[in-house]
Amino acid sequence: MRTVNKNLEVFKTLFYPLPLKTIQTFFFLFLLTASLQGAAQVQTLHGRVVGIADGDTFTLLVQDSLQMKVRVAHIDCPERKQPFSQKAKQFTSDAIFGKTVTVFYDKKDRYGRIIGEVYYQGGRNLSEELVKNGLAWHYVKYSKSKRLQLLEARTRSQGVGLWSQPNAIAPWDWRKQ
Repeated sequence: MRTVNKNLEVFKTLFYPLPLKTIQTFFFLFLLTASLQGAAQVQTLHGRVVGIADGDTFTLLVQDSLQMKVRVAHIDCPERKQPFSQKAKQFTSDAIFGKTVTVFYDKKDRYGRIIGEVYYQGGRNLSEELVKNGLAWHYVKYSKSKRLQLLEARTRSQGVGLWSQPNAIAPWDWRKQ
């Protein structure tokens, strides 16, 4: 019963301010996405964010005082010492630090971090928000998201955030230098 009540509280925190139609659409899209990912079993984590490593990595405190590292799926934020790195980290901190989030995931990376879609504050998608604000690249090597492709193209054309720089270097290229 305790788990049911906790899940209900998480649901209320994330989705209460949204109209029912929006909530239904969100869950339909999530189920559709999960079904298109093949045989992988999508898992869900609910927890409070207790640490921000950078724009796309944070520490999640889940039940039983267990801390888990989470890498935000589909995107790549600027590396340390790269322009807009600190702004991406600050954006992520302002958005989720100390707050309850929901993470949908089906895999971990080679460092043991959970790679997941992160939802917060009324169903906002952290990947989308970072891309919309010009603080992350859509990581096309690992993501086929048409929505993120469109968001990045729009943000680039508007010269928002890192796209205000004429020769922005993608983090995967920066790491090779």
